[in-house]
Amino acid sequence: MSTARSTARVGRRAFDRDQALETALREFWLHGYETTSVSSLTRAMGINPPSLYAAFGDKRQLFSECVRLYSETHGSYGARALAEPTARGAVETLLRLAAAGYTDPGHPPGCLVVNGATNCTPAAADVKDELRALREGTKLALQQKIAADTEAGLLPEGADAAALATFYAAVVQGMCSQACDGVGREVLDRVADTALAAWPAAPTAH
Repeated sequence: MSTARSTARVGRRAFDRDQALETALREFWLHGYETTSVSSLTRAMGINPPSLYAAFGDKRQLFSECVRLYSETHGSYGARALAEPTARGAVETLLRLAAAGYTDPGHPPGCLVVNGATNCTPAAADVKDELRALREGTKLALQQKIAADTEAGLLPEGADAAALATFYAAVVQGMCSQACDGVGREVLDRVADTALAAWPAAPTAH
């Protein structure tokens, strides 16, 4: 994402679009998509509804832009973890970064991609689908790394890549819920330790 700030001008008043987007992200992160109203967004962002629509489109478009911003910044831990050369390294990095990120006092707890559409009505099914696709994409990428390491002999023959990827995805989502309940980083790091103890042992050389 560019470091340059953008300024939107609506009527006679200009506002910092990037800052407004950060504020909207925080509102969605705190309250979820459906319970975050346009009025609460504009109040937090310091703009009026016409300015929001002119700069971002509607609430749905604004949410998708916030999700992209989140994925590039606070939620980049998935991509950073998957850049590790081995599946084991990817899983450990994912768990450690999640423990740190979910409990960072500088922003709301937990994860927007996990919690952003937890309690949505059918009217917001596309929002749930958008976030589910992001979660599933990370899980599939992890599954592929596990399968590749099994093929390379780094994991036992027959290791269940799909089950392992789903297990660690479930751990990460559970860590998110625990962070939202007030559990701190130290405890979540111990959860990560426990989860990593379940990683299949590397085959022994004969």
